[in-house]
Amino acid sequence: MATERDYYEVLGVPRDADEKALKKAYRKLAVKYHPDKHPEKDKKAAEEKFKEVNEAFSVLSDSEKRKVYDQFGHAGLKGGMPGGGTEGGGGGGFHFGNEDAFRVFSSFFGGGGLDGLFGGGGPGVTRVHVGGPGGGFESFMGGMGGMGGMGGMGGMGGPPRKDKTVVSNLNCTLEDLYTGTTKKLKVTRQRLGRDGSLRPEEKLLEISVRQGWKEGTKVTFEGEGDEAPGRLAADLCFVVKEKTHPRFTRDGNDLVYNARITLKEALCGTTVDVVAMSGKRLRIPVSDVVSPSYVKVVRGEGMPLSKSPGTYGDLKIKFTVVYPTRLSADQKEQLRRIL
Repeated sequence: MATERDYYEVLGVPRDADEKALKKAYRKLAVKYHPDKHPEKDKKAAEEKFKEVNEAFSVLSDSEKRKVYDQFGHAGLKGGMPGGGTEGGGGGGFHFGNEDAFRVFSSFFGGGGLDGLFGGGGPGVTRVHVGGPGGGFESFMGGMGGMGGMGGMGGMGGPPRKDKTVVSNLNCTLEDLYTGTTKKLKVTRQRLGRDGSLRPEEKLLEISVRQGWKEGTKVTFEGEGDEAPGRLAADLCFVVKEKTHPRFTRDGNDLVYNARITLKEALCGTTVDVVAMSGKRLRIPVSDVVSPSYVKVVRGEGMPLSKSPGTYGDLKIKFTVVYPTRLSADQKEQLRRIL
């Protein structure tokens, strides 16, 4: 520390403060001066205060270091007086760098509860990124905003890189997309423990599938993928994949039904029976001559529009005409006369 302020003064505690008082003071100040809590113009000053607070706590929370500090002050910790040199050995003594500040912070708050600390959002939203700032040490906080501008402090680089988004299919039936549903997905990912080690962890994710969603719709859970030392946790992205339906195919907001009819029905008319996606049984009269391009449209029996609740696309009936395999000479002659 440049000015080497009294550690007790830094934390605002008396010299006889116990462990509980130290932790209470540290918790308040570490959050207050965390660089990510300050705008860019104030970040450099906050970084210095953040380091100062963590250095003070690291000494006073360690009984051996605190004993040396109480007797010999900063000089004792640096090995300049008897009993000093608590870290580093030889004449090097106690050194506290920027990386140490983050290590103390992550050790105190742990790797799993930081979303709540900085006001993280609801399910699937991670506002405090997990990863490390680089420079060869593992931290449970991300790039810490402008820490890359702290010259000479632990070799800090720019913000940590984020791992590539993991993309998976979200398989949905046409019924799911017609009525809407909730999909529950259990994912297993690698997460960083408090000691910096990786461990497998299961999490249940819920996706509310809305009526009318189309194939290709994406749902992203930020920071819910694997963690890795020195990197931000990957996002998980689920892409709607529509399963093949036995009766209908989808055309945007419309549904297409293929009806097989005879040549006689194509020429003379027929009635097509269809069980709609709504469950209604429809009897649709077809009185027109059915040509190869003919389509019968039933309004409002298609898919719901996700952005217009209560509005539906159409049901389009297309036809496959089944021709007779053979005709007698008399039948052919009758057709010639008719047509």
